[in-house]
Amino acid sequence: MAEEGKKPMKDKITKIVGKFASTRFVRAIMDAGYSVISFSIVGAFFLILTVLPTVIRNPGFTSFYNSTIGRFDNLYQAVYNATMGILALVFSGTFAYSYTKIYRDEEHINLIPVNGLMMFLMAFFITVPELVWQNGTVQFLTTFTKTKMVAGGYEASTSGIYRIGAVGIFIGLVLAWLTVQIYRYTIKHNWQIKMPASVPSGVSNSFSALIPAACIAVVVAAINVALVMAGTDLFKILFIPFSFISNIADTWWGFLIIIFLIHFLWWFGIHGATIISSFYTPIVLANLAENVKGAYHVFAGDPVNAFINIGGSGATFGVAIWLLLRARSAQLKEIGKVEIVPAIFNINEPLIFGLPIVYNANLLIPFVGAPLVSGLIAYLGIVTHLVPKIIAQQPWPTPIGLSGLIATASWQGAVLSIVCAIAAFLVWYPFIKHYDNVLLKQEKEAAAQG
Repeated sequence: MAEEGKKPMKDKITKIVGKFASTRFVRAIMDAGYSVISFSIVGAFFLILTVLPTVIRNPGFTSFYNSTIGRFDNLYQAVYNATMGILALVFSGTFAYSYTKIYRDEEHINLIPVNGLMMFLMAFFITVPELVWQNGTVQFLTTFTKTKMVAGGYEASTSGIYRIGAVGIFIGLVLAWLTVQIYRYTIKHNWQIKMPASVPSGVSNSFSALIPAACIAVVVAAINVALVMAGTDLFKILFIPFSFISNIADTWWGFLIIIFLIHFLWWFGIHGATIISSFYTPIVLANLAENVKGAYHVFAGDPVNAFINIGGSGATFGVAIWLLLRARSAQLKEIGKVEIVPAIFNINEPLIFGLPIVYNANLLIPFVGAPLVSGLIAYLGIVTHLVPKIIAQQPWPTPIGLSGLIATASWQGAVLSIVCAIAAFLVWYPFIKHYDNVLLKQEKEAAAQG
């Protein structure tokens, strides 16, 4: 009876979260998150080239580095600026494109995804220059200090143009959403210039975006100038809630809440990593960029796959090894054979659905608890400076040890990755051993009856 009473609650949670995950906004966010993976990996590679002397602290290597590849440091920085330095454009631009495409396909209206992207870029760059209200006119800010250099409204440094980097992701998302909504509204209400059918589609599409683009420009410019006259601007206003959320996520308890939610949703068969990462991706990207410039954030880059979910969600790398070498039940032995290779690359669907972990009350505690333990160890290791901060985003399938090495550009990061995996397995051990015994007993009883 108790089990029957639980099922409606499971179904209810699954339905609510599933409905949320299928919303247009979340799906577009997911597309945006995928779009920056290759950019961040390329940027991380060239960033590591610049920090090699701090990783390999050997006078002979330092001398060799300075006389060879070290002479091109500024070039590496230029490549980094062309990847991580334009994250707001890549992330929010992809969101605008995908969001427009989703509306076009599902509402069957004449929206052009490329137009959505281009109009977002226009809206975004309206807000990028820093403007001030002086002598009854709007003027570009120009200031030169030791900490800030702004010329003609644009703040720049060797790291590139400040506002188009990771710091602008949250603002970019808001503007991308607003752009697509205005574009959608104007097209649905037929506010567009229609050309004859004989006109080439490229020309026709350009003119169809004329009125929507004008509406977007007017709305964004009006909002921004109103704020400038009040002594601020759209960037500064929207950065307040983003900073607040980012600060919470960077605390130990905020960090653990994120880890908990990822695995709690997974237990219901919902891809928790995809859902929750759609919220925190802008934060970790912004924190990663700030770490490179000298800040010290724990929640940056991809700490989840570098230190926490070694072997996949639930931190199951040690479990996969144990199943292969020590499991006694036939079921778990076979799963161990199937899972061991994917586990090396942080893939564990064979465990999630094969043990199974989903809806399995016997394994809920270790599935949620092991990542929380490894997450707390990782947080303490970085916040106490025993392990350097994360300055690069490694590919999520990167194996244990190598993931921490790349993320922090240090051997300490590699050690932390291994320590976290061991700690996670210690949490798993009594539960997976008990579960193996239960299955072994069932198999013996079934064999006796057969």
